[in-house]
Amino acid sequence: MQHIHLIKECKLNNKRAQIELYRNYNQGMYNVAIRFLKNSENAEDIIQESFLSAFKNISQFKAEVTFGAWLKKIVVNNCINHLKKKQLEVVALEEVNVIPFEGDNDDNWNFEEELVLEDVKTEISKLPDKYKFVVMLYLIEGYDHEEISQILNISIIASRTQLMRGKIKLRELLKQKGYGTES
Repeated sequence: MQHIHLIKECKLNNKRAQIELYRNYNQGMYNVAIRFLKNSENAEDIIQESFLSAFKNISQFKAEVTFGAWLKKIVVNNCINHLKKKQLEVVALEEVNVIPFEGDNDDNWNFEEELVLEDVKTEISKLPDKYKFVVMLYLIEGYDHEEISQILNISIIASRTQLMRGKIKLRELLKQKGYGTES
């Protein structure tokens, strides 16, 4: 409930409220940025830009989602824009109807119990960019295909296709590392 008060105060340009919101969300947003950028200096820069943007545009925050989710979307968009500027373009696949492989759907994602999240993140970072961002946004950040399509400016079909292909490549990488999938 305190966040609602802080947000109202931020809308009135209260610097103390902005500092308090920054303190509450800085570390969590930094963790999101570092997963994308793999560089602490760039992550810190993106966090600063994201908070400035959030405070500048806080009047657009309508509480349809939590403030953290709203801010996280700003951070993710800024990370992706930063990577695009560095010539790491997100390449959208052509919109084609893809027949999924038998047994491959969003619900079929089980691995042996000893699989460690850090191993998954490491292997995701090895995926081609066109798959990496969709897989990271879906599996790690918890976005759905509609949100991913908006963030990456791709169609929902492209999001689903890239996720499916990215998961196949990720499974291959994890199997090479010695993890086997459960049936």
